[in-house]
Amino acid sequence: MTPTEHFFSGEKDFRIVYQISEPHSAASYGPARAVVVLVHGNSEHMGRYAHVVEALAARGFTVFNHDHRGHGKSAGVRGDVEDFGFFVSDLRKLVELARAHSPNLPIFMVAHSLGGLIALTYTLEHESTLSGLVLMSPALEFGADVSPLLKRLAGVIAKAAPLLPITPSHKQPDSVLSRDPEIQRLFDEDPLCYSGDVRARYGYELLKAAQKVKNRGRNLTLPILIQYGTDDRLVSPGGAKALFTRLRSSDKTLLEWQDARHELFNELEKGQTIETLIAWLEERSERILG
Repeated sequence: MTPTEHFFSGEKDFRIVYQISEPHSAASYGPARAVVVLVHGNSEHMGRYAHVVEALAARGFTVFNHDHRGHGKSAGVRGDVEDFGFFVSDLRKLVELARAHSPNLPIFMVAHSLGGLIALTYTLEHESTLSGLVLMSPALEFGADVSPLLKRLAGVIAKAAPLLPITPSHKQPDSVLSRDPEIQRLFDEDPLCYSGDVRARYGYELLKAAQKVKNRGRNLTLPILIQYGTDDRLVSPGGAKALFTRLRSSDKTLLEWQDARHELFNELEKGQTIETLIAWLEERSERILG
């Protein structure tokens, strides 16, 4: 079934575009198994997850996903955000829409990279609204292109020159996204993706949010699956491993994909990473619904 596109007004009245994808075959699975709120990463948009949405819908899941402010079809300056909390507030509204759509179904959140940081920040405040959380290459520690000096000066730079470019874009000869070169080409040619530099204020907001999650992430107790690639150069796998170690959840799983880069849903093993995700969601939704 083709996704239906909608929008809502986020913080500062920004127009936030989102989609709803219904399960493909109610005859095969009966009522929908659960709702998945799918949260994309930095500089991209929800359309890059069409194959993931398709796989989820084919197995009986309803999917809600949106373009973050400053991304894709949503309003906002590319490479900038005034306040990281606005990302979280927009996500909260999306979850509320998902709950209103399917009041009797469990809601799971699946989030990649920046989306993982937003999802974790959301979950720290609203854990009771979710039945589980899946993090793909979560942005908790950043790669070598963010120097220790820049991190120390980030607050000063963000205040003095919030729109100052501070880090390289994704547009690089050797792809940091995937070992499949086609993925980088598609990203570079996609008008809804942002290939410019990260701006000072945006970077500082991400650093602050990551520190908050590091300080409080251990308090989460809901079921959590974390997947990461060992050759991720955009975010450090150490952040995912450190979070996993601290988590108090009794149902937590950490999966490492050897030699994989940042975008596990677009890597050579994407069939496996997507199937792993769906199997995890099926098992936990069945526990809830019986």
